[in-house]
Amino acid sequence: MAGGKETPRQRMIGILYLVLLGLIALNVPENLLDAFKNITRSLDASTKNVNTSLQNTYASFEAKVKAQPDKAKYLEAAKEATKATSDLNAFIEETKDKLKTAGGGMNPEIDDITARDNLDISSEIMINGKRADELKEKIDATKAKLLQLLGKDADGVNFSLNTDPPASRPGIQDKSWQDAYFGEGIPLGATITTLAKIEADSKNAENEVVKKLYANVDKAEITLNTFKAVVVAPSSYILSGQQYKADIYLTAYDSHTNPSITVGGSPVPSKDGIGTYTTTASGEGSHTVSGELVVKATDGGPNKTYTFSQTYMVARPSAVVSPDKMNVLYIGVPNPVTVSAPGVPTSALNVSMSGGSISGSAGHYTVKVSSIGDAKITVTGEKGMVLGASAFRVKRIPDPKAQFGGKSGGSTSAANLRGQDRLFAKLDGFDFDAKFNVTRFTLFIIKPRQDPIIYSGTSGELTGAMKSAMNSVTTGTTVVFKDVVAVGPDGSPRALDAIVLTAN
Repeated sequence: MAGGKETPRQRMIGILYLVLLGLIALNVPENLLDAFKNITRSLDASTKNVNTSLQNTYASFEAKVKAQPDKAKYLEAAKEATKATSDLNAFIEETKDKLKTAGGGMNPEIDDITARDNLDISSEIMINGKRADELKEKIDATKAKLLQLLGKDADGVNFSLNTDPPASRPGIQDKSWQDAYFGEGIPLGATITTLAKIEADSKNAENEVVKKLYANVDKAEITLNTFKAVVVAPSSYILSGQQYKADIYLTAYDSHTNPSITVGGSPVPSKDGIGTYTTTASGEGSHTVSGELVVKATDGGPNKTYTFSQTYMVARPSAVVSPDKMNVLYIGVPNPVTVSAPGVPTSALNVSMSGGSISGSAGHYTVKVSSIGDAKITVTGEKGMVLGASAFRVKRIPDPKAQFGGKSGGSTSAANLRGQDRLFAKLDGFDFDAKFNVTRFTLFIIKPRQDPIIYSGTSGELTGAMKSAMNSVTTGTTVVFKDVVAVGPDGSPRALDAIVLTAN
């Protein structure tokens, strides 16, 4: 039917043409519809097989990433790809359900949709209902997401998942992707087949992306093209009397082939491609292990020989004991001490002492002493080998100084004297947190031209009578604290120097 004004005859011819097309379209052969059904089932089976393959790939993927946590980003990208295609296929399944419902559901006699030959349902739901437009947008978005997840690996990838319209053909009007696959004249059975193909294409695209991402984890990290004989020992610093043990092997070695290894002309036993050399260290100073590693040629050619050499040091047994504060241990406080021995892990050290007790581990210990004199810390290693010992002097904590109002003597304001209510005993310049408490003292308040007033206290705090007397202190008054006794962490009483303060 052409545009513009038509004659009645032209309109009648157009109507008859449409009726003829409809009659022809309605005559969809049953064998063609069966073919669509069979293709759909084949596509569904293919999708299921690809999904099984994906599950196997993911199992390997998870195992590889567990061993190489730094490659977890590839697994996360693969999961994003799966989510994208799963969302698309969920939409397709929802669309198929709508079409099947509109087509009267499944008919057990033909094992297919009841109205599989219907030519209106597809265009009504997909075209008029804009379902095809939405499907196209989701396909394009899914494809873009998959390519974006591949990054540089997307070069050369050509998914069958696309919404390209059919190629132009002479004499046939061009159609959009939506009209070509879901428009007028498309049987419902063919539409279901098209949707099944899109699901299969989606799953195949997902499979390709996941496998490419998995390849980044599965591929070898290093290309081995250089060989070098090496000696690896737990330690190159060995104590006299201890064993020296080292592994000797060829880098990029074959664990199924045991090379021939000699040190100083003597053979070294090997297993799984690794030779283990053992000797007892003796003689202080530098020692060198050198020899040859011979690899048998697999192609019948000459054997390959690699030389190796490593130096290690033998020293006298020794230990280092470092007091964290000073080289004196004090009674009444915990004394932190660090213990180490060159070439020996701290976990292998055994520490004991005389003249006190020691506790701790991993090189860090606390010492407590109770009597003046000497103490000794002894360090032993494996098999009871004495690595060293250090002697310490044991002392009492120094005497503190008595203070009143922050002063130990001299002059201060009368207001400062009146404002205090306690006598303190403080240690100046001592690194430990040692506290002293005043247990008794005698207070003299001497005012000009008056007899001294004398009080006695049994703690560091001023009594009520002392406070009243101190409140009357004026300029020129002398305040004296004598017979001051304080007790510290070690429990011994200390007689402290007197304090003489003059109010000004």
